[in-house]
Amino acid sequence: MSGRRTTAPARRRAGSGLAGTALRWSVFLVVVGFWQLVTTTLTPADYAPYFPPPSTIARTLYETWFSGPVSHGFLTGTAIHDLLPSLGRLLGGWALAAAVGIPAGVALGRSRHAIEYVRPLVHFARSIPATTLIPVFVVLFRFSTTMRVSVIVFGVVWPILLNAIEGARQVEPAQLDIARVFKLGRQTRLWLVVVPAAAPRIFAGLRISLSLSIILMVTSELVGATDGIGFFLSNAKKGFELPEMWSAIVLLGIVGYVLNTALLAVERRVLGWQYDAEEYR
Repeated sequence: MSGRRTTAPARRRAGSGLAGTALRWSVFLVVVGFWQLVTTTLTPADYAPYFPPPSTIARTLYETWFSGPVSHGFLTGTAIHDLLPSLGRLLGGWALAAAVGIPAGVALGRSRHAIEYVRPLVHFARSIPATTLIPVFVVLFRFSTTMRVSVIVFGVVWPILLNAIEGARQVEPAQLDIARVFKLGRQTRLWLVVVPAAAPRIFAGLRISLSLSIILMVTSELVGATDGIGFFLSNAKKGFELPEMWSAIVLLGIVGYVLNTALLAVERRVLGWQYDAEEYR
């Protein structure tokens, strides 16, 4: 009985995972096929240059970013000049925001009084669009990588901070009571009870902030940049290089999908106990 109970959820999860993946990609391929059909047969001639078919975009994407003389692995000079700096800023800003937001959020969430003092400040600051502060960061850091990373950090720290606060505040009192019965110290209770209980909300904040990081990375690179995907996108637009512009847009989608998939894999690994528990409900 125990063997069946152990393996059945795994079989159901594997089956539903394969079926769900096939269904998702089938829908994706249908949408791309419809786009190809519309842009090649139904789009008026005046609009056709502005909406190239997916086949043209895919070819341009490969030729622009992943073909030509190999400079570093499978990346060409364009990818090294524009893609890698953007990824560095995106991941660096996101990681810094997580390093600040998670500890601060957990500390505020477990404090009885501190959150009440800082709540108005937090909600005021998170209501300010990070893009409006680009001139401020330019004055402070000039047109540098530090300026672009600062824009990302300011814009994405708030979802992480707020979700960490709510996760820390929603720890079951019974869990803390049991920890006290076993005479666990404050630090031990924090790492063994509070952080695991808050982890689902923390990962939710990380996922939201990752999407915002991509948006702010591109936006910050549209102003005074000399490299990056946003810089490439702006130049392609100014030069009416429309297939190249669309290739950068699609590349951003690919980057976002890959990073989100990687984060979900980490989340499932870290929160495996939660997914296993849901299987038995």
